Amino acid sequence: MARPCRIFTGTSVIPSSFLGCRPRPYRVYAPLMKSAVVRVQFVTRPFDPASRQIRFGHGASCPGHAGLRGPDTGAWAGRTLDEVSAEEPAAVQRWLTEPDYAPPGGESVTALIARVGAALAGLAPGTHRVVVDQAVVRAGVVHALELPAAAFWRLDVRPDTVTTLSGRLGRWNLQLGRPLDTP
Repeated sequence: MARPCRIFTGTSVIPSSFLGCRPRPYRVYAPLMKSAVVRVQFVTRPFDPASRQIRFGHGASCPGHAGLRGPDTGAWAGRTLDEVSAEEPAAVQRWLTEPDYAPPGGESVTALIARVGAALAGLAPGTHRVVVDQAVVRAGVVHALELPAAAFWRLDVRPDTVTTLSGRLGRWNLQLGRPLDTP
């Protein structure tokens, strides 16, 4: 006969039967504990002159991890935010507030999150250290923590830092903004 689980609340003990919980056998947790760990270390690129001008990127590649390339900004690539805002203020406003809106010929924030999430799901066990754009780190965190897509714009990612996602069986943990190790 299984011993009832009890919850300790300071000085009193509440039998778990009052709360509807039951002790779980080890076999329920065994697959999670025995599965291989995937660790992804996102290293953000340092600010370059284009980043300092808030210039839209061209979807910078990530060697060995095609799904972790930078966002595709389509017709806006290579232009500054000020230039695009002057010509298409409504489009920029939609892009910043509607996760499903995509720049002309580009991909939406929702599509970026889905692409990065699929790349994370396809990684082999072990540690993967990848140098990526800040947007890829945001997308990875939104996917891993199952946040709404609108949270993408609420995450600030500092350049020259390491953000680590680690997990198993699709369950991720997050370590934010550790300084970049000096070789």
